[in-house]
Amino acid sequence: MIRICDDRRLAPYASSVHLHVRAVVMALVLLAAACAGPAPSGPPASTTPPLTAGPASSLPAPTGTATVAPSIAPTPAPFDPAAVSVALDRYAMVPGSPLAIAAPDDGSGRLFVAAKVGQIRIVRDGTLDPAPMLDIADLVSGGYEQGLLGMAVHPDFPADPRVVVDYTDLGGNTVIASYTMDPANPDRLDPASAVTILTVDQPFPNHNGGAVAFGPDGHLYVALGDGGSGGDPLGNGHRLDTLLGKILRLDIDAAGDGGAAGDGGYAIPPGNPFVDVDGARPEIWLTGLRNPWRMSFDRATGDLWIGDVGQGDWEEVDVARAGTAGLDFGWNLMEGAHCFQPATGCDRAGLVLPVSEYGHAEGCTIIGGAVYRGSAQPLLAGGYLFADHCSGRLWAIPASADGPVEPVRVGTAGAGVAGFGEDAAGELYAANLDGTISRIVATSR
Repeated sequence: MIRICDDRRLAPYASSVHLHVRAVVMALVLLAAACAGPAPSGPPASTTPPLTAGPASSLPAPTGTATVAPSIAPTPAPFDPAAVSVALDRYAMVPGSPLAIAAPDDGSGRLFVAAKVGQIRIVRDGTLDPAPMLDIADLVSGGYEQGLLGMAVHPDFPADPRVVVDYTDLGGNTVIASYTMDPANPDRLDPASAVTILTVDQPFPNHNGGAVAFGPDGHLYVALGDGGSGGDPLGNGHRLDTLLGKILRLDIDAAGDGGAAGDGGYAIPPGNPFVDVDGARPEIWLTGLRNPWRMSFDRATGDLWIGDVGQGDWEEVDVARAGTAGLDFGWNLMEGAHCFQPATGCDRAGLVLPVSEYGHAEGCTIIGGAVYRGSAQPLLAGGYLFADHCSGRLWAIPASADGPVEPVRVGTAGAGVAGFGEDAAGELYAANLDGTISRIVATSR
């Protein structure tokens, strides 16, 4: 997959290579970390707080009073990761190094799985469709942390039958494109329907980011790494004249000129925080990120959770609470909650520090997960689960945590874990580069 903590860990991708911990983590996709790196629909619009810039804030408390009848169930206890043991139950095998999982909310029960090699496959009731839903392998570069890296299903699917993908093209640059379902076959995307939404030049072959997700506002969010090498030599994390090292927010349902990119595949949504800043790219929503490999929206709150791959020492979990924009997560001034450049005495004023982090004694590449909002695993309700690609450790924290919180180890996802995803009902799944797609299950401990 991936990574990973420093350039010495990068190696050419080979589908038959077995995963190792740390230094040799398999060469391949994602996020180099120290290299030198569906969302289903969210809450109704009426419950989403207004857009604000600045430090993340909690959602407003409900107003008014209510009489609680005896028949109303009590409020569930807060999520306690120390009381939960999590395991992965093998569900299906998908070839080509699966990285991302999404699901249409159309009653079909299908999972869409994006594989690094450039294919999207369908899994239905644990069975793999023998033919790809989409095959763009001839468009996709496969080295290092490149490939078909992310996928998102349009929130109005199937009325709007588009699926958005994030891949690196044969020149190693990022392409965000949409494909439309074939009207003659509901299990196939029409390769001729491709619409380029955005292209971004990549100065180095690592730190591409790769996650794409639709927010509760219906807009498309795109995660881009700092462009690679080590230590962000171009200073992209904090520069506002580049899309690198950022989370973008795009309106792909409105006609637009593509901002400064000129692709014509999107418009700038109202409320983007840097629209009126001289020289800034108007697409930018969040800044100061190194390699945001995976991100997801909490379907209950609209909070955006980001697993940002670290440099040589720290892996971090960041959260942008619903309605906040313009947050700066600190890279490359900070690595996690620690000074990076300079190594001591850095100015943290105005920065948003991680809600959780772990050091490289525990792993080397964070795989951002999701907040559990399903019903089949009630012990996980309100917990954010994430993992490490190299060590396979699986951690959880309460999604309500605002300050720094120590992650609690709840199980093992296995070395090579590359991504998490939800089905239409909010149940969680994990993807491993060895092809395994697993369901997340929990028991008391």
